[in-house]
Amino acid sequence: MTEPGREPGAPFGIAEVAGPSMHPTLAHGDRLLVHYGAAVRAGDVAVLRHPLQQDLLIVKRLVERRDGGWWVLGDNPYAEGDSRVFGTVPDELLLGRVRGRYRPRPRGARQPSVRSAVAWAVSALRPVLSDRSVSRRLRAR
Repeated sequence: MTEPGREPGAPFGIAEVAGPSMHPTLAHGDRLLVHYGAAVRAGDVAVLRHPLQQDLLIVKRLVERRDGGWWVLGDNPYAEGDSRVFGTVPDELLLGRVRGRYRPRPRGARQPSVRSAVAWAVSALRPVLSDRSVSRRLRAR
């Protein structure tokens, strides 16, 4: 994940996804609308500072509160780099809740027709919804 585009003090910013850990919810290259300082709960997708390398930002799903912070997982069970590797993430490293995502048009794409622009907008612009069943799934394992 690259540094978010955020003006100091602004409640919203843009971040870019790098890597496959949140597939299929998010794809490499997706842009995220991040609501900084928003209230969060289990199931939300959030932007956090990596607990072992705090200059690195990560995007993960908040699974449950545990002693010491949040247990976070990527939506892709085959990708590494979540709480299974580094444990809980302290509250002070949680930056914001992801509200939406958009997939940019491919570079070098021709000038779109109105029809193709609408089709892209419908498929590319999506809210990022919470998954309230995520903590139940974790306990069921």
